[in-house]
Amino acid sequence: MKLFAIADLHLDGGAGKPMDVFGPNWAGHRDRIFGSWRETVGEEDAVLVPGDISWAMHFRDALPDLTDLSELPGKKVLLRGNHDYWWGSLTQMRSVLPESVKLVQNDACDIGAAVIAGSRGWILPSDSDFKTADKKIYERELIRLELSLSAAKRLAGQDKPIVAMLHYPPLMRDGAPTGFTALLEKYGVSRCVYGHLHGSPAWEVGFKGESNGVVYDLVSADALGFAPLCIEEFCEGDEEE
Repeated sequence: MKLFAIADLHLDGGAGKPMDVFGPNWAGHRDRIFGSWRETVGEEDAVLVPGDISWAMHFRDALPDLTDLSELPGKKVLLRGNHDYWWGSLTQMRSVLPESVKLVQNDACDIGAAVIAGSRGWILPSDSDFKTADKKIYERELIRLELSLSAAKRLAGQDKPIVAMLHYPPLMRDGAPTGFTALLEKYGVSRCVYGHLHGSPAWEVGFKGESNGVVYDLVSADALGFAPLCIEEFCEGDEEE
């Protein structure tokens, strides 16, 4: 089984919002993502989608996008991003979504070979745009991430790796520790994927590589050339029967 990741799909959601206003590289991005997905992801694989999935404002409007995602190969594990205003009651969404689509919020998802945890995250206190009002949100996201990681630890036991996903980068290029990195290290996370950053200058802002035992990957769709990135490949013996 292979584990892929790609964030910031920014599907239309009936909003009629073309993404090429953010640059010509976004032209036809949906078809490019879906085409690459079908070419690289197998039915036995899993894909992490850490946020900004659809521009829809309400779940009913996001449902066609989510249905289209469900029909792509593999399991899909979704996380809420800062633009996913449609994200509502977990009970309601889970009652409607197909079995191949999983949602992570204050909990974790066992995909067989690994356990997936995550939270949206927020801008970091070191950011020049961080304001007093951001402190409460930042601290709330730390609580949510720990709830998810605690659930993941219970599911993983001693055998399975824990992979985390955040929408916002949990660690910046300078590698200075954050509340998010402290939690990832505390719970023994092996890998963390994040999105949110768009365009070549912004891509350099987030940390990429290994830090204190955690490997960080930027998986914004445009940073990946609109193709899911394979972040892990598990041998058959690593997976549950």
